Amino acid sequence: MLLYIVPTPIGNLEDITFRSLRILKKVDFILVENYKFSKRLLNFYNIKTHTKTYHIHNEHKIIPFILKKIKEGKKIALISNAGTPSISDPGFLLVKNCINSNISIECLPGPTALIPALVSSGFPTNEFTFVGFLPKKKRKIKLENLSQENRTLIFYESPHRLIRTLNDFKIFFGLEKKIVICKEISKVFQETLRGNIGDMISYFNNKKKILGEYTLILNKKKQ
Repeated sequence: MLLYIVPTPIGNLEDITFRSLRILKKVDFILVENYKFSKRLLNFYNIKTHTKTYHIHNEHKIIPFILKKIKEGKKIALISNAGTPSISDPGFLLVKNCINSNISIECLPGPTALIPALVSSGFPTNEFTFVGFLPKKKRKIKLENLSQENRTLIFYESPHRLIRTLNDFKIFFGLEKKIVICKEISKVFQETLRGNIGDMISYFNNKKKILGEYTLILNKKKQ
């Protein structure tokens, strides 16, 4: 009994392994976070496998069905809209339930935004903390705790919350703290911005429209 966790490209559709494609073609069905989003990838590689929707709004309801199908011998793969499932995407709850049901997990290596952003930042990579998206509740408590960290910090952020997050960084980390912001990694409008938190606040405050998905790398070492 086995569940495959299959990472998918975060931008460029060529960023997927041969093994991932083979698995997606051979399983009985694929769990997708959003079919309309995943359809582009599946059609690009002519993958005709049946799909079933799995996301944070239906996971509690559908997990018993998934476990039942795996125990019956069905081969199932989980993908998210982009990157590795369970990393700021649905998947954790299903993995946990599979383990509790003695179902093996095989997570294939593949795309995720945090590693390319970390490596290209030029900040220390020997020790780092992946935060992902900041929580909506107790956000300031989280940032207060992170302000005591000495490791490189990695955040994900959406365009409509980016300026708010940078202003929070100003409060907890200071205007002069070095930061690298990676936008739309591997996509057409990929961009890497380097400077301090004050620079980034000024830059984005002067933009008419903020678009794309962002990975923020904060250097916590003394400068």
